[in-house]
Amino acid sequence: MPNLLAMSFEGELAPSFDLTCLEPGRTLPDGWGLGYYPGGEPSATVLKEPAPPQGSIRSQLARAWEHLESSLFVLHIRSARWGAITDANTQPFVRSWGRRDWMIGHSGSLTTRPTDDRGDRGVFEPIGSTDTEQLFCILMSRFAERGWKSIADANLPEVRDWLDVFDDDGGLTIALTDGRDLLVYADRDQDSTIWLGQLSPPYDRCVIGDGDLIVDLGARGTKSRKGVIASSTPLRAIDPPAAAEADAAGRAAADTAEGRRPAAVTPTATVPPIIWTQVPAGHLVIIRQGAVVTDIGPPSAGATPRASLVAPAVQARFAMASAGAAPVRTFQVRHRTLYRYPKPIERSTHVLRLTPRVDRLQELLEHTLTVSVPGQTADFEDVFGNRVRRLHIDTPWTEMLIEATSKVRVSDVAPLDLRALKARSTIPLVWMPWQRQTMAPYLLPPELPESQLDELTEYAMSFVKRNDFDLLDTLLDINASIFKEYTYRQGSTTVFTTPFEVYNSRRGVCQDFTNLFICLARLLSVPARYVCGYIYCAPPDSESIATVVTVTPRANTVQSEASHAWVQLYLPEVGWKGFDPTNGILTQTDHVRVAVGRNYVDATPTSGTIYVGGGRETLEVDVKVVRVE
Repeated sequence: MPNLLAMSFEGELAPSFDLTCLEPGRTLPDGWGLGYYPGGEPSATVLKEPAPPQGSIRSQLARAWEHLESSLFVLHIRSARWGAITDANTQPFVRSWGRRDWMIGHSGSLTTRPTDDRGDRGVFEPIGSTDTEQLFCILMSRFAERGWKSIADANLPEVRDWLDVFDDDGGLTIALTDGRDLLVYADRDQDSTIWLGQLSPPYDRCVIGDGDLIVDLGARGTKSRKGVIASSTPLRAIDPPAAAEADAAGRAAADTAEGRRPAAVTPTATVPPIIWTQVPAGHLVIIRQGAVVTDIGPPSAGATPRASLVAPAVQARFAMASAGAAPVRTFQVRHRTLYRYPKPIERSTHVLRLTPRVDRLQELLEHTLTVSVPGQTADFEDVFGNRVRRLHIDTPWTEMLIEATSKVRVSDVAPLDLRALKARSTIPLVWMPWQRQTMAPYLLPPELPESQLDELTEYAMSFVKRNDFDLLDTLLDINASIFKEYTYRQGSTTVFTTPFEVYNSRRGVCQDFTNLFICLARLLSVPARYVCGYIYCAPPDSESIATVVTVTPRANTVQSEASHAWVQLYLPEVGWKGFDPTNGILTQTDHVRVAVGRNYVDATPTSGTIYVGGGRETLEVDVKVVRVE
């Protein structure tokens, strides 16, 4: 039985908690309590019950109440050592400080109760007589004395040292939350343990538990949420409840008895894998919006190499934020597109965007564009500033080769060398009316059902909350999360795949990841535009110049077959900055920009209309990038 369970998700969920330990024939616990923050409010709600009877009505509320919805939960099942079996001694305990409710759950028991020193616990006084509540009051007093109004304000190494001292007196594994962050400390002597389970989308249904507790994350509607579950014992994944299958079978039997055709029984959903990792002794971790963001060990632990518990996406964000300057580079690019048709094309029109852009960060030194089939051409600059060639062909043809060669110098060496005004570096961004009018094409999210946009907005806001509403950190986190948590899989999507479908399936190609990032940014009122171009992929363990590199998918440097796609975001007082979610990096001198627009349609390299003839099209695309200096 897990006597301590705490959960943090990247958005709100409404799970069901089935306390099977209260069923007839079981040994009853001394009490249980469940705390959560409804509606994301800083005020906590706690359901608790000392000495629960079998089939407790309150436990039925925890299992069936639809309003039990939050991104943070703390569940404690008590086996009493200190204090009487009363409501006052039943965890989790709650105290208010800094205009928010704080909540604590404790696994284990101290051998001696913390000293009841009024000077140490300040204005916070225990109501009951447990070691946990006394400890809680002391911690809250120290936070108040130092003016720390949230866990984010605290000096976490100092907090870990406090807990280490209290740990001298017995088992101390705790979960402390302020409604936003979840602090977990693992007992130094392992008198009690705590495990972290990583839950990663996509999944249809997730049920975890053991013989005494079952938690169904999708009982009241499944949302594909990333999450971290802290439990005093690892919980196993369980197939969706047998009760649901029994209900379905019962309905089928009733249908048959009444002469109706029984409905098909839905197959059991795939159970998502949950990876459990024990928190090392004496370590303190911070979990926010379903991701471990901090992992602090005792000073002596630094001598022993150990994998960090910090989420890979968070580590990738830190790496991006500390990226150094890149050298100025010059590339020779060849882009060949070959069309074949079984029947002659008698008349067609084509639009080509194959000329790299020119601005202060990119120079076009040489460029040629040839088409094997003659026709009337017109070159112009479109409304997005792209150089476009329109081609009208009246000559019959079955094969056409379009070849563009360019020599480009790229000097975007330091993408994070920026100093946005502090007042403009947090979300929400505030735009002047004329700025919003100018940026309108890049602020309008795609046309999707309102329910889908609502869920994507909640997903976008989880990054905002995880990063203290900081603009740049939020964007870096989104970029890193798409790279780490979404699977690159060619053929899994089409040009019609929506951002919501990509979010739901967690897979796609560079175009899909770009569209998703654009959608999330625009929902946060950050102007975003689609970029089509090329990326240079240096051969592994090679620094040679003038090496031919074919742009094809490979580990950590993934491209599309014809060209690459990424995002540019407009940052206040800074300008357009490139983010590549497919590779989890900021664009520097490895990216060559060709065209930009609201979406793929505005920036596609080649498009056209066939008026007469054709048939089934065969398309071959070959892109090569050569670094020449």
